[in-house]
Amino acid sequence: MIPNCPAPLSPYIQVAELFPPGRPLRLQNGGELTDVQVAYETYGTPDSQYPNTVFVCHALTGDSHPARHAPGDLPGWWEPALGPGKAIDTERFHVVCANVLGGCAGTTGPWSQGPDGRAYGTDFPEVTVADMVTVHRELLTAHLGIDRLHAVVGGSLGGMQALDWLLRHPGDASLFALIAATGRLSADNLAFNAIARAAIRGDPGFADGHYVELRSNPAAGLGIARMVGHMTYMSEAALEYKFGRDPRRPTAGPGRRPAILRGGFEVERYLEHQAEKLVARFDANSYLYLTSAMDRFDPFADKPRPSCWPLPEVYLHSFATDRLFGVDHSLELREQLMTVGLPSTHFHETSSIAGHDAFLLDVPDYLRELGAQLRASIGGEDVSLRSPLA
Repeated sequence: MIPNCPAPLSPYIQVAELFPPGRPLRLQNGGELTDVQVAYETYGTPDSQYPNTVFVCHALTGDSHPARHAPGDLPGWWEPALGPGKAIDTERFHVVCANVLGGCAGTTGPWSQGPDGRAYGTDFPEVTVADMVTVHRELLTAHLGIDRLHAVVGGSLGGMQALDWLLRHPGDASLFALIAATGRLSADNLAFNAIARAAIRGDPGFADGHYVELRSNPAAGLGIARMVGHMTYMSEAALEYKFGRDPRRPTAGPGRRPAILRGGFEVERYLEHQAEKLVARFDANSYLYLTSAMDRFDPFADKPRPSCWPLPEVYLHSFATDRLFGVDHSLELREQLMTVGLPSTHFHETSSIAGHDAFLLDVPDYLRELGAQLRASIGGEDVSLRSPLA
């Protein structure tokens, strides 16, 4: 059964129910969940001879739908990268993508119905990036019967999931690609997330997170949170190129409002448009939970000692204009991986002015590199040396 969600879902979505009452999901911070629903989608066909499954981890406001399955399907969030003949080639690879724990697009989260029949709201337990990965691995092994992966790939929060997966279960896949990612948020990152969450909590419609049952909606707060976030996703150069100081185009029809009430520039109209789009498809509580999980992410703090043979290939991708998780984050991550015995290759993209969002866009050099990395080792390893997912 597909649960009620804030936005329409692709007709190709599937839902698994995991962690029955006798075997609950034990969360990293001490809580438990049972009967966890996980929304996922698959593309391509598994290879019976070699592991060819690529698990795609989505970013903060993503979902299980990275690309169209067929004409007429809803557009996905990673259309430039995933599909026949693209970097993640669905004619070559079997692809799985699942909505994260705590999300709002079919997987159990604050939007879901709790044991008392009401939406969890802020009674939902705290989740971590590691919990998200635990649920993904359970989906693969217990529901899909997949015991080995070719690759784990993700950008931003998805890259953080791929990093956690690499550090705790390096033998699960031949390759890990961490795109526009970080091993730990900076104080600057934490500050932007704090402002976004304060906007949501300060909305009168928030109702301490129980707005669903009260038929309220902190739309204004979530919209402002999106505007704050979007400023970190785009570069200054991209904003200047797209908008500069262009005055706001007048709206059609009577009742034109003065500039002080509507904002005088096109860049403001653009940010309002981005806010409206997110409010129409996303849950404010999920925004709180997932950004909080990002804030607390610090996988090297526990001094991991990953061990497997052969070692997986590890690729880091950064973008020169990314002001959220820029090249400094990738270089620090490369050093941290080296200290735990996981050497990595770093690809730094310099042509795009798009900023952090470049990982989602049609940036040819980066997509060519990602595709080449994924193709390089397919069918080329002795899988008998690699442990199955367990």
